[in-house]
Amino acid sequence: VDSLYCVRSSMDTKTRADNLELIESIPIQEKLEELDIAIEAAISAGKAILEIYRGSYKTVTKNDDSPLTEADLKSNEIIKKILSRTNHFILSEEDKDEKSRLSREVIWIVDPLDGTSDFIDETGEFTVMIALVKDKKPVLGVINWPTENTVFVAQKGRGAFRYSKNRWERIHVTGTSVLSECRFVGSRHHLSKNEKAFIKKLGIKEFTSIGSSLKVGKISSGEAEAYITTTNKIKEWDSAASYCLINEAGGKMTDMQGNELFYNNEIVNHQNGILATNGLIHEKIIDEFRKLD
Repeated sequence: VDSLYCVRSSMDTKTRADNLELIESIPIQEKLEELDIAIEAAISAGKAILEIYRGSYKTVTKNDDSPLTEADLKSNEIIKKILSRTNHFILSEEDKDEKSRLSREVIWIVDPLDGTSDFIDETGEFTVMIALVKDKKPVLGVINWPTENTVFVAQKGRGAFRYSKNRWERIHVTGTSVLSECRFVGSRHHLSKNEKAFIKKLGIKEFTSIGSSLKVGKISSGEAEAYITTTNKIKEWDSAASYCLINEAGGKMTDMQGNELFYNNEIVNHQNGILATNGLIHEKIIDEFRKLD
């Protein structure tokens, strides 16, 4: 892993100024003091990822057979350095899991590069995910989509927002409640035969494959209605930022049995998959899923 790491150039003055302007212009009232720091970390990491993405880099395979690139490591380094100002524990995909976090009321949960396979495949559909968790629930979430200069931000009780085309806008889920009229999004790399069959059983006609946390970003922005995964391989850093985003956009995220999601658990895997929707179709999907048992 260490052999993948190489130092890249630091941000220039103009980049820092652009970052500051983006952060200061976000239309959230009574911001948590950690929010600006999380946005800065996500944007800074995203710029470093793009620099590596546009050049050459090495890839190795981790013990769980997932890929790891120099970009994952550089992003992780940048994020940890910036978030360390807060003194909160940082749970990151790319670091050893220290169980001392379990006694902490507040922690950061980070995926430095969500969608590494999409990064390698050059689809552009990869993100940086940062969440602040308090009492086992995300209270803020930041998702940066570097290739599109798009940032999703949410704070508990303060709404969900997207920065795109050089401006911030508040985002909401759709009001669609008829399953057959809903647009589903799913994984490009990990959609199983059983998941495909279940989606077909629901009568869904429109399905789009998309990488990383952008699936929940689409639902939160009103561009889709549901995302389903039944695997137990999804981990807390894959969903924590998205959880805050979709809830603040008016949607809902649970496991596939309808159980509430909690964070900073000893086992970081979501044992019963993930269901993210606009909220209106949530129970309908859960009811149909339970019939499969």
